[in-house]
Amino acid sequence: MSPLLQLYLMSVGALLIVAWLFQLLGLLGSFGRRIGDALCRAPLLDVALFYFTALPAIIGMILQGWPGLAIGIAAQFTALLIWIALHELTHPNARKGPRIYRTLNGIVGTGANILGVWWTAWAIPTFWALRFTEFFVYPVLTRTVRFPKYKQGEWVNLSRHKFSGLVGYDLIWCLYCDWMTGVWSLGGEMLRNVESFWCPIRFYSDKKCKNCVVDYPDIDDGWVAADGTMEDVTNVLAEKYKKDDKANPWYGHPARLTVEGEEPKARE
Repeated sequence: MSPLLQLYLMSVGALLIVAWLFQLLGLLGSFGRRIGDALCRAPLLDVALFYFTALPAIIGMILQGWPGLAIGIAAQFTALLIWIALHELTHPNARKGPRIYRTLNGIVGTGANILGVWWTAWAIPTFWALRFTEFFVYPVLTRTVRFPKYKQGEWVNLSRHKFSGLVGYDLIWCLYCDWMTGVWSLGGEMLRNVESFWCPIRFYSDKKCKNCVVDYPDIDDGWVAADGTMEDVTNVLAEKYKKDDKANPWYGHPARLTVEGEEPKARE
């Protein structure tokens, strides 16, 4: 047996075995549910997803170079397809009922829908890069410039597997979106602090301001006009941030909210 074929079969097997072990957690009662819940929430979720989405390709690259990288990715896709088929076979009623992918196939066409959803797999490395930034880069800013800390597990977690009727193909892609949405939203929240702290100046392009204000509300709630002065900028910074503040969040952050005249939490 060639080394590449051996690597492929071992990778597929390793992925399916661990996926099967995760499925068995439901048979362990409350203990298994606690483990399962922990695995569906950062930071253990990061470990589990890294195992399934990145480790096979990395190991393949280390062992066999570029061909090994391709083998690792192929093993991931193979294991995923096998898992989808087995999961749907073990849930016949849900498999035959209403399905997301069937409905979308009818709207945009089967080929277009399948190509589109699998094409999104290219985004996985991008989200891992963002996750790395959230885990290793942003925490330094909480210590150096007192940006607010976040319980990352409240953002980066999985829960759609609890939705009744999601099986196989539908389930795996809903979990993928579940993860992506949390990672992206947490990154946006962190970047709000960065922008309002270091660069509280509106863009010259009104169109860009309108496009970005949904994700960065401070554009219309505190940032200095594009035709303002540096004195305006420093005045905003002096107003929004104090030397004795325990945290320096973006202007609309919940930590700044007052209740019946009380001081904002960031300044307690």
